[in-house]
Amino acid sequence: MSDASPSAPPASALPVGTVTFLFTDMEHSTALLQALGERYVTVLSEQRVLLRGAFAAHGGLEVDTQGDAFFIAFGRAEDAVAAAAAGQRAVAAHTWPAGASVRVRMGLHTGTPMVSGGGYVGLDVHRAARIAAAGHGGQILLSSATRALVERDLPTGAALRDLGEHRLKDLRQPERLSQLNLPDLPTDFGPLKTLDQLSHNLPVQPTPLFGREREVADVEALFGQPDVRLLTLTGPGGIGKTRLALQVAAELGERFADGVFFIDLSAIADPALVAATIARVLRLRELGERPLNESLCLHLAGRHVLLVLDNFEQVVPAASLVAELLSACPSLHLLVTSREVLRLQSEHEYPVPPLALPNLTTPPGRGTPADLVAVTQSPAATLFVERARAARPDFRLSEANVRAVAEICARLDGLPLAIELAAARVKVMTPQAMLPRLSRRLMLLTDGPRDLPTRQRTLRDTIAWSDDLLTENERLMFRRLAIFAGGWTLEAVEGVCPIGRGLTGSVLDGLASLVDKSLVREHEENDGETRFSMLETIREYAIERLEASGEGDVLRAEHAAYYVALAERAEPALTGPDQSEWLTRLEREHGNFRAALAWARESGNGALGLRLAVAIWRFWYTHGHVSEGLGWLETMLVMAPEDDGEDDGEDAAEDVVAGAARRARGLYGAATLANIQGDDNHASEFFERSLALSRDIGDNAAAAGALNALGVLVLQGGDVDRAITYFEESLALSRAVGDAWAVGRALVSLGQSAYVRGDHARATSYLRECLDLMRREGSQSYSAVALINLGHVMRAQGRHDRALALYREALDLSQGLGDRLRMARSLDGIAATDAGPDGATRAAMLLGAADGIRDTLGAGAHPIDRPTIESTRRDLRAALGVEMFERALADGRALSPEAVIHLVDASATPTPRPEDAADT
Repeated sequence: MSDASPSAPPASALPVGTVTFLFTDMEHSTALLQALGERYVTVLSEQRVLLRGAFAAHGGLEVDTQGDAFFIAFGRAEDAVAAAAAGQRAVAAHTWPAGASVRVRMGLHTGTPMVSGGGYVGLDVHRAARIAAAGHGGQILLSSATRALVERDLPTGAALRDLGEHRLKDLRQPERLSQLNLPDLPTDFGPLKTLDQLSHNLPVQPTPLFGREREVADVEALFGQPDVRLLTLTGPGGIGKTRLALQVAAELGERFADGVFFIDLSAIADPALVAATIARVLRLRELGERPLNESLCLHLAGRHVLLVLDNFEQVVPAASLVAELLSACPSLHLLVTSREVLRLQSEHEYPVPPLALPNLTTPPGRGTPADLVAVTQSPAATLFVERARAARPDFRLSEANVRAVAEICARLDGLPLAIELAAARVKVMTPQAMLPRLSRRLMLLTDGPRDLPTRQRTLRDTIAWSDDLLTENERLMFRRLAIFAGGWTLEAVEGVCPIGRGLTGSVLDGLASLVDKSLVREHEENDGETRFSMLETIREYAIERLEASGEGDVLRAEHAAYYVALAERAEPALTGPDQSEWLTRLEREHGNFRAALAWARESGNGALGLRLAVAIWRFWYTHGHVSEGLGWLETMLVMAPEDDGEDDGEDAAEDVVAGAARRARGLYGAATLANIQGDDNHASEFFERSLALSRDIGDNAAAAGALNALGVLVLQGGDVDRAITYFEESLALSRAVGDAWAVGRALVSLGQSAYVRGDHARATSYLRECLDLMRREGSQSYSAVALINLGHVMRAQGRHDRALALYREALDLSQGLGDRLRMARSLDGIAATDAGPDGATRAAMLLGAADGIRDTLGAGAHPIDRPTIESTRRDLRAALGVEMFERALADGRALSPEAVIHLVDASATPTPRPEDAADT
């Protein structure tokens, strides 16, 4: 039997109007998995086949499948009930492997859900899921809406049993439930798993919890571990700690025989009042002279209870009471929400993450159907849409507003409170109109619902609540850290915000304290580097406090000076063996570089801005920040004085030379970036100015670069002989100054010239020499360039297997560096080489992927590659037909980087040949 999951149905296939949902899952599936081990796979497969057969036979459409659970939609309630009955009978009659006992619970609800982005959205979906979760294995539960439609048209012999009203987890209004009794199946089940059956005081939530399925499962799993009795949910204000805790408490309720109790500590600030607040909720009275702590311990000592202690951050000294209770009460469990950890030995921390954001696959602009699907599947955007509909019932996602919704969620860091406040604004403005106003999000996000706590009615109040709990030293560090954009290292804090000017203690201790209080986030990169950051909503508040303190200007200058020094340390490494590590580091610090450049522009410090832009232009080039880099270089070249020396005498003369050399490098970088964008006129002008300035000051290394670049432009214009003259002079100067990387650059240019002439032997000689040299020097970027051009030569000679191997090696190197331009060149080469009948669709998709990379960078194809790309396009269009070719191109543009690599792996596998052995 096959249990392959069908793909998600297209939106056009989903029943609309009045729809009945059927949710199912296997009871005690985890226990069954543990008992059966590998044999569970067979049980799961057979269960899927049986249920799919029953559902399909009655017209059910499978909307989703996860593990052992089904989500099915029916156009008629009668068909849904018949399908559920058939499914239960099939499961009951089946002989299960290994003597397994399989029991499936089912829930049905009928409503008028909305279809958005290829799926159903709205409360009807949640209500159906909650009805199923309330039942037992073998039981079929119906909502009152479904019962009203089917009670006169039931399956033969079936009857309905009224179970009364029940409070379902996560839903505000109770639901009257009925049980479908079938004559040949059990009808006696235990009490429903609803909130009515629990001893608890959990408040009814006005709205369902969106997008927290993973977090709920994580916390439940943690509480399933025998050593976890105290779990603290941490995070900044507005992240949704309380809402998550309430959901987990409702889900875990049946595990605690003596009840689940919610203790709201937000109204107290005195730690001494915590015991009295807990006692009041538990209806425990003080007896005689016995201390209240002791009374609590005695009351809870023999009880299996879960206490939810909410908003603990303002009474952290009461952690001693928590420790006392845990020690005296072995069956007590505590779920705490706090912006600060309690720092107890028995404590386990669960940092609550922001909601996951949409991952759109198309370039910025008007949305697409694919974008609608991506946004619908995003928890952050789903929350926005649901809350927007609550404010404006006719609100719908569309291709016109979907990108604005996605960007709003991103700018709000996935913070649930911020998203809810923003969604409420759709009453008066569209998402498109709202988006530009979010540059000052704290001003916009006000006037939350009146039933929120006062501190959560505006985003500023929520963050101010945390700020008020800081010590003066913590508050000082908090506002100074706002100077960093996009994160920082400990080294950077020590360089920009050292101890002093009122700040005491140690930088590390101050950072650790703010991390504990959820105002700063700490994370470890893949290479082991520890970085810190703030959510942008929190950083905006800290910047306001920084500006109010009067320290902003001084800190911005110190911040800029630090990052200029870092960039100048990186500059020589960007062409050496450590380039990959430095490129990664510069990408992480890109936000800080942007902030430093912006300060230089605003303060009129063009000399400092030019130092920074010149130092990192190769990073901009390699990582594809082409338009941005060119803009900064042009700005700073205009702003920086021709003579940026500040000293007199000999020092002044040296400064003039250094300034001129820097300007020459800046012109060269700007020209290179302009050339990538296809602006040959500006590129030629900048290269000429760079060459003249370099020769004026005797900077042969800079002159070699300008000569090589001018030669490239001449080669693109078709004057091969003149180009070679430029390249040969560049090579001679580079050899004279001992610059191996520049030598490799000239060798590639000479190799390209020979390739254009059709002199494949000479081209191969130059390119092999370059590749050998670059490998010795550890330059991965120019190794990739040499490999791409060698691939062109091999392909021109008909040695396609060898060409594919060279292109693939270049792709791997470029991907490792984050060099997207050369990734695109490699993909173009693979597509051209693999464009035969068997690989035509794949080749067209690779061309599309390369186009997509260049589109995001604002760059065109490399001039040397353009004839081959156009030829490949013509061949593929003829082989596939226009419609199929264009579709494959579009599919390629939409591929993720991982999918592109998988597609490349599907290309023809190169077969090594003896004559290729010396090629690399």
